[in-house]
Amino acid sequence: MKMTNFKKSLSLILLTVLIAAMALTSAGCSDTEKPQSPQNSEAVDLTTVPPHSHGKDKDITYLGYGENVFELTVTDYDSSETYFHIHSEKETVGEALMELGLLEGEEGPYGLYVKTVNGITADYDKDGKYWAFYIDGEYALTGVDVTKIESGKSYALKVE
Repeated sequence: MKMTNFKKSLSLILLTVLIAAMALTSAGCSDTEKPQSPQNSEAVDLTTVPPHSHGKDKDITYLGYGENVFELTVTDYDSSETYFHIHSEKETVGEALMELGLLEGEEGPYGLYVKTVNGITADYDKDGKYWAFYIDGEYALTGVDVTKIESGKSYALKVE
């Protein structure tokens, strides 16, 4: 009988300690300290990157966290475009996109050979198509894996 009362008392004490610890933990975190999702429009500073030419009527997917910010347009086989607003701590466009799972490829003699973007595969050896990389609408002279993220630049990957 004494053991049962002891177990009940111990359970009550542990429960009280747990509730107090949870209350202290949540009280110690203010809204300004909590990381916010980039999908929350209040958490993303859209002024850091000039708007795409597509305007505000298109759907934009916000991905990642970090100080390096850029926009990406993905154009698939049907010329359909998907727009992304990317945040990353990575230094290059390729690293940021690979970290987010948007880009896959294999290392080749000239750097990363991009095969899959946003789940869409283009393989020149199989279908004669490839992923072309553009910076501010111009065909890039550098590969996606070595192109440093620059504020104000927009990037695109297109099946060609």
